[in-house]
Amino acid sequence: MEREATELTGDVQVVLRARNIHKSFGGVHALCGVSLSLHRGEVHALVGENGAGKSTLIKILTGALQPDAGEMQLEGKTLPALSPALARDLGIAAIYQQPALFPHLSVAENIALAKGRSHPWRRVDWKGRRKHASHVLEAVGARISPNALAGELTMPEQQLVEIAKAIDGDSKVLILDEPTASLGERDTENLFRVLDERRKQGTAIVYISHRFEELFRLADRVTVLRDGANVETCLMGEVTSDKLIRLMIGRELTKIFPDRTRQSGAVVFSIRGLGSKRSNVREVSLELHRGEILGMAGLVGSGRTELAELLFGLNPTDSGEMELHNAVCQVPSPRAALRQRIAYLPEDRRNHGVVLPMSIAANVTMASLKKVSVRGFINFRAEQAATKDYIRALTVKAPNADAAVGNLSGGNQQKVALARWLMTEPEVLILDEPTQGIDIGAKAEIYKLMAELAQKGVAILMISSDMNEVLGMSDRIAVMSKGTLAGVLSREGATAESILQLTLGHQAAASAERST
Repeated sequence: MEREATELTGDVQVVLRARNIHKSFGGVHALCGVSLSLHRGEVHALVGENGAGKSTLIKILTGALQPDAGEMQLEGKTLPALSPALARDLGIAAIYQQPALFPHLSVAENIALAKGRSHPWRRVDWKGRRKHASHVLEAVGARISPNALAGELTMPEQQLVEIAKAIDGDSKVLILDEPTASLGERDTENLFRVLDERRKQGTAIVYISHRFEELFRLADRVTVLRDGANVETCLMGEVTSDKLIRLMIGRELTKIFPDRTRQSGAVVFSIRGLGSKRSNVREVSLELHRGEILGMAGLVGSGRTELAELLFGLNPTDSGEMELHNAVCQVPSPRAALRQRIAYLPEDRRNHGVVLPMSIAANVTMASLKKVSVRGFINFRAEQAATKDYIRALTVKAPNADAAVGNLSGGNQQKVALARWLMTEPEVLILDEPTQGIDIGAKAEIYKLMAELAQKGVAILMISSDMNEVLGMSDRIAVMSKGTLAGVLSREGATAESILQLTLGHQAAASAERST
């Protein structure tokens, strides 16, 4: 049962209330009697480990899922069975963790679709739609053309379009699930500005994030879920980060970043003057050592992900060369990268990291089929055994190896994507935002795994927008700016300020290495 904190001061009006919500999937209880109340003009944080039930609850609040039991009230009136269309008409809008745009439609068309159908016999005012889309995009600080195809946008740009869709209109309830996971600092601040304005207008806001600094910046109250049940609801000003962690995971978490011996070996992988006009990457030279975790920082659009895609053969290079073990290597395709034991965990896990309708077992073994096959036929017993090992090692929360990945939480999907590449036994592992959108307990598990891999000699390139992650896990830190390498900092010489100087294109700090 939810333990309610003292009500907020002033004239408090409950806009949306969920009572005793239950939901099961194939015998697994995702929600067990969860209750939540949202007040007018309030930002209500919802936190919990991956698999705690947060995403299931918001899908029920928005009509994407039907509860097995329980009831919901909007402004005191009991709601019928919700559908996404009805929820939208009632003023309940949501921004999900992974953008769900129509890739072959323009940005303006995606924004227009979110407002529902137009009259079937009325001509579409395309000029008006594009003008309206431009206005909404400007409101969230997005520099995106309304004519751009959604499928050609970067992950952060897609997220900004999702935010624009959600705030377009007079929503009574606005639900945001990890909205800043792929956003840079400027776009994050623009979002916070928009949310402050919506709060003043009386919108009730649910905010889900694993970034505690955002919760303390925005939220009035916080509800903690664990194992599909309420743990506690508190005023935000009455909790600390330590208390939230304890409530979320049911124990003390003494440290996030593991202790490790930082002894990098010989150069395993190096690039010299690498460039691609198509990817807007210019003259990048970098070395990666055996047993090293090389962090890569930079603003959104700085070329970090584009560089990773070049290294894995997803896009062609125009200039420069790569060397593996001091011998020139060609990586024209992902297949060639895998043959040379180079693996890449992409940022967009739902579109490029996992195949949602397929089972965990099929996803995990997809890049290593030879290991679980005999004479060209999959040995399902071997596939199951290998998958169970990774489920256990990565603590994936799932009923069994045959469960569809689409039914897992975001953090568990990330672990399945990581397991696939670990099964290839890489020498070089490129991780693009490896802990994006996952809870603090799962982060600690992935950091520990990264440390163990480095200890075994794997060379890791970790791309991250999380400054604490970059500083806490990296042996060295490479900084990208405007498509090229701005500098490389030693662990001892790296600070948040020195990294930010390089990301903004300022002169490299004294501790930056000009060549590696």
